[in-house]
Amino acid sequence: MENIWDLLKMILPAGFVLIGMYLTSRNFLQKEFERRLAEIKLKNSESITSIRLQAYERMCLFLERILPDHMLLRIQAHEFTSEELHHIIMLEIRNEFSHNFSQQMYMSHEAWTMVKNAKEEIITLINNTMAQVHPQSNGIELAKKILENIREYNMNPSVPAIAFLKEELKQLF
Repeated sequence: MENIWDLLKMILPAGFVLIGMYLTSRNFLQKEFERRLAEIKLKNSESITSIRLQAYERMCLFLERILPDHMLLRIQAHEFTSEELHHIIMLEIRNEFSHNFSQQMYMSHEAWTMVKNAKEEIITLINNTMAQVHPQSNGIELAKKILENIREYNMNPSVPAIAFLKEELKQLF
């Protein structure tokens, strides 16, 4: 019996030391894991921030490029009929949008919705204007009518969307 007490006197303190070391090691490893995870998140945050900033820049550029007055400066309207010019403008907008489609991954849902709505409003404006001119007339007639409608209705869908993007970007940084 005395041997059992002697054995317990040695095993119990050794067991307590072992449990203490286990808990200390586990706590240390958990804190080390959390520290490394925080470092990784910080590095990722820096790269994601750069990518998000580029996404907002690209979408502002997209909204500027699809403004009818800017597109009409790039496209030589006098070389086409109204119908051809309309087709070219629609193609330009679709190409610009598809080129920047992936940027939605780095933007808020609200920002992306504003961009899509601005694009759709511009398309609607151009389609409605096309209905007001003869398809075989000179492209300059369509271009003039688009610019007149923008001024008449004081409609420039890209402006509120760009303002929203800028405001959201200010809140992020």
